[in-house]
Amino acid sequence: MQPESQPRREMIAWDEVDRLIDHLLPQFKREFTAMLIITRGGIILGGMLAEAMDITHVLTAAVDFPAQMKSQKSSLMAWPEFIQFPAEENLRGRPTLIVDDVWGSGRTITVVKNRVSAAGGFPETCVMHFNPYRELFGKSRPDYYAAVTDAYVVYPWEVNRGTDRVLLGEI
Repeated sequence: MQPESQPRREMIAWDEVDRLIDHLLPQFKREFTAMLIITRGGIILGGMLAEAMDITHVLTAAVDFPAQMKSQKSSLMAWPEFIQFPAEENLRGRPTLIVDDVWGSGRTITVVKNRVSAAGGFPETCVMHFNPYRELFGKSRPDYYAAVTDAYVVYPWEVNRGTDRVLLGEI
């Protein structure tokens, strides 16, 4: 049994990933000429969607938020550091699908979307799981999502390789 301070965990199998992607694909309202995948969480989902949607202009963004803050509330308000981000000319004028695995607080995907807009791109956001209970931006939500959850999701590519082991205290 998990301590009350830890969120409920939900482990997703590969067949569920396939079903969720099948649920996402018909939702797209436009044709995207670029995809911007947020590392690390969006890499596998983004690759699978890029293949299914025949998007060949695939880019990555790596964003970090400083963890060393005095309180949890102030750490959520920290200014992001863009470790990696595409040049503006790779985004300008392009309908761009921004992909991550989960929309929790929404801050990472929101800063990426704003930067794509500032570069002259036309961003829309996509995640596998949307957690509206952690949202920091009012009624803001992803443009496309496959499922709503209140759980900490562990994907099949994370099992026995890191995240789930840390949560289970196996390391």
